[in-house]
Amino acid sequence: MASIMKRNGRYTARIRRQGTPLQTKTFDHLSDARRWAAETERQIDLGHLITNDCTVGQLLERYGRKVTPTKRGFYVEKYIVSRLRRTWLSNIWLSKLNSGHLARYRDERLKEVGASACNRDLSIISHAIRIATSEWGFNLPGNSALNLRKPTQPKGRTRRLEGDEEARLMVSCQASSNLYLQPLVVLAIETAMRRGELLSLRSEHVQLDKSYVHLPMTKNGDSRDVPLSPLARQTIEALPRSLTGVVIPVHPEALKGLWNRATRRADIMDLRFHDLRHEATTRFFEKGLGVMEVAAITGHKDLRMLQRYVQLRPQDLARKLA
Repeated sequence: MASIMKRNGRYTARIRRQGTPLQTKTFDHLSDARRWAAETERQIDLGHLITNDCTVGQLLERYGRKVTPTKRGFYVEKYIVSRLRRTWLSNIWLSKLNSGHLARYRDERLKEVGASACNRDLSIISHAIRIATSEWGFNLPGNSALNLRKPTQPKGRTRRLEGDEEARLMVSCQASSNLYLQPLVVLAIETAMRRGELLSLRSEHVQLDKSYVHLPMTKNGDSRDVPLSPLARQTIEALPRSLTGVVIPVHPEALKGLWNRATRRADIMDLRFHDLRHEATTRFFEKGLGVMEVAAITGHKDLRMLQRYVQLRPQDLARKLA
């Protein structure tokens, strides 16, 4: 039952319920205090009252500590969560967060990055809210990120190495201060392995005598065996052994700087490291491998996804038709 006390000409309503934090609010008029108390008690009875609250930033801090480290590729999400906590959105109380806040953030973010990066931000916020309500005892009226209009994803990139770009890239990588950069690029082109797969590859998973490497955990949650071409095998054999047991001991964040400097030295525009996976996958098809064979190497579960990677050069097709 609510209690209402008059002090200094104003009315303060208090509601104490077991299992619910103290609810209190002060009004100028007694009728307003009674009305608020009755409505608040009704919300408690219906289970609609928010019984836990924090800022979006505080939620993301907890999410970053508890949830992010359990994910594959956590190092990327860790960076995103840290950046989100530095935005104006982090100062909004969770109980006050609405679709208007998120729409504003979306529109501002799209001025800085593409749709994919913006959607990753929104997905993390949405998942954090869902975890808060399903596991951390937050009684929220809903997830305002769920029905928010998401930016349209761009078509998949089809960037390939053209002309003498591969030769220039290799020369530039050899000039890098990091001796692992050039072998890393070679392996990416020869195996179509993802950046995370290459950087997490351990010596015990390399079977040089059988010409393959074993990936115990991949992006889609399954293990995978990747065959090694003669060049890929030679490249791994020539690598200096790291005391950490990692085949290529390069941090993902360090690779960004190494890659950007290498492409600038080579005067190559708009080439991302992930484009090497597209290049490698397309070369598998050009060598005559079938769809199922390529999928076994690359790890694609949805064969339709391979259509984005298959960028057969028309001159090569013309030669086959001749």
